[in-house]
Amino acid sequence: MGGALTRGERQNLIRGLGFISPWIIGFAIFGLYPLCASLYYSFCDYDVLNKPAFIGTLNYQDMLADSVFWKALYNTVYFALFSIPLGLFAAFMIAVMLNQSVQGRSVFRTLYFLPSIVPLIGVSMIWMWLFNGDLGLVNYALSTVGLTGPGWLTDEAWVKPTLIMSGVWQVGGTIVIFLAALQDVPRSLYESAEIDGATAPVRLWHITVPMVSPAIYFNLVMGIIGASQEFVRPFVMLGGSGPNRSALLYVVNLYQNAFDYLNMGYACAMAWVLFVIIVLLTWGATVLSRKHVHYGGDG
Repeated sequence: MGGALTRGERQNLIRGLGFISPWIIGFAIFGLYPLCASLYYSFCDYDVLNKPAFIGTLNYQDMLADSVFWKALYNTVYFALFSIPLGLFAAFMIAVMLNQSVQGRSVFRTLYFLPSIVPLIGVSMIWMWLFNGDLGLVNYALSTVGLTGPGWLTDEAWVKPTLIMSGVWQVGGTIVIFLAALQDVPRSLYESAEIDGATAPVRLWHITVPMVSPAIYFNLVMGIIGASQEFVRPFVMLGGSGPNRSALLYVVNLYQNAFDYLNMGYACAMAWVLFVIIVLLTWGATVLSRKHVHYGGDG
């Protein structure tokens, strides 16, 4: 135990490393090196075209004084605070309905999942047409009942709500995870509660929610990561910023600094700040939900 490897064990180790060497090399080139390089560049003045010049923490100091940075951070927090709860609630309630024994259940499950596999660029183009202030289908529908729709993509007050609504539509993946969790809830719990006179809302709150709490926690964490990295919809639908930068989300601002302004060092610093923010939010979600997430093996 704990001694030197025998000749046969060394040969097996070498063979094993040889078999996984393509993955190790690929990870080192495409994963580890970019990660370390971005950390170094975050302390440099780097425009891609010239050699990076080390400037210490100046990029991070500039970030604190950058009003555009804070605007993008505010927009992202606003987007996340509304899109994550709405997405979780919509996905959970749809999953509960799709878990009922009704005719054509598989068809409805397929229909609700389909939007999540449509390419985001195509979806964004569809939403641009639907929310067009002059020719959009949404405003046309409102006009048929005597209402005048706003300029969804041109009015600063409506830009972020429009992004949130368009994002909630694609919750098919979250629905599938909730459905898988609902399959594991014992029917006997519902039957016992029904015998005791518990109504459907009571059964939902006191049985279903605690039993699927691990899935809720997982989807919450994935929602935090996804909302923090939202990029395609604001970039395609609003050109990246929208009126008065009302749709300028964090990752869009990062992209603009990296590829439009060629301020790669500053963009790398923004990326690492985003990494720290996501880690802290995930840790906070884990701590706050620790007493509310119940696993099958808990006593």
